[in-house]
Amino acid sequence: MVIRKKLMLLVSLVVILASFMAACSSTFTSGSGDKKGKIVIGAAMPTFDDKWMSYLYDAMKATAKENDVELKMVDAKNDSSKQLSQVETFVTEGVDVILIATTDPNAIQPAIDAAKDANIPVVLVNRKPSEKVIKQVYAYVGSESIQSGTMQMEEVAKMLGGKGNVAIIHGLSGDEAEIKRTEGNKNVIKKNPGMKVVREGTASWQRAEGMKLMENWIQSGDKIDAVVSNSDEMAIGAIQALEAAGKLNSTLVASIDGTPDALEYIKSGTLKVSAFQDPMAQGRKAIEASIQAAKGEKLADKHVWIPFELITKDNVETYVEKWKNAGK
Repeated sequence: MVIRKKLMLLVSLVVILASFMAACSSTFTSGSGDKKGKIVIGAAMPTFDDKWMSYLYDAMKATAKENDVELKMVDAKNDSSKQLSQVETFVTEGVDVILIATTDPNAIQPAIDAAKDANIPVVLVNRKPSEKVIKQVYAYVGSESIQSGTMQMEEVAKMLGGKGNVAIIHGLSGDEAEIKRTEGNKNVIKKNPGMKVVREGTASWQRAEGMKLMENWIQSGDKIDAVVSNSDEMAIGAIQALEAAGKLNSTLVASIDGTPDALEYIKSGTLKVSAFQDPMAQGRKAIEASIQAAKGEKLADKHVWIPFELITKDNVETYVEKWKNAGK
């Protein structure tokens, strides 16, 4: 009997000790219950079906791996309600930080509220919402759209000698990038009285739409000295239409983003200028800011800007190399 009692006491002590150890270890795990205590980032992305964004995602994954961080990335398929549901799932899972590239900057507030109610910090990347929203999050990582439109049009003004008729191709109406890139364009034109906007229209960031819009402008018969596009894809469409009409040699074309496709057109001389938006730097900085958020570190500024860089035929090879090294 004495031996049995001692055995039962020993078993009880082992059970109590095991429970105590489990309780202690749980206090050191991340919010998602990761047993290694890793920082866990829930990344709600707008779409996986976007070439430029794919470089941003690859940089996020590489930076997370380098820092031993768990990254859970989901695709909203450009659906705001789906993205909200995904953020709510991250909240339920108890991730440490929620990183969002919003499907719609004007519809992001419910997702911010869901994270805020759970005391989970939010980092936004690439697609800039209003300053009101940015004040509610830990950080916004991206490139300042007005800067790209300004540097793009300044180079066009220089190439035209401050004189000429300009057509502006807009991205999707209402997008922050569309608004601010165009604003930058027009600020420069105001400073050059010899330049004027003769045509404007939207091609919704699409190459095919850029071609269609340019075809319509060509048929109008208006004299156009420069076509200034909010993005490379729309500019490439315009180039194809101008080339087909035999008007490319007399029309300067400029764009923004500095994608690999656009660089080929710059090398050939058919696209004169672009402004490089760096997805690799945005992805890297987004993860770094998320890690800082998880650690409770303070940022001097909620805006983490990745500057645009001007690309012309003179420096295009530098950016060809950047894209080549993007996945390394």
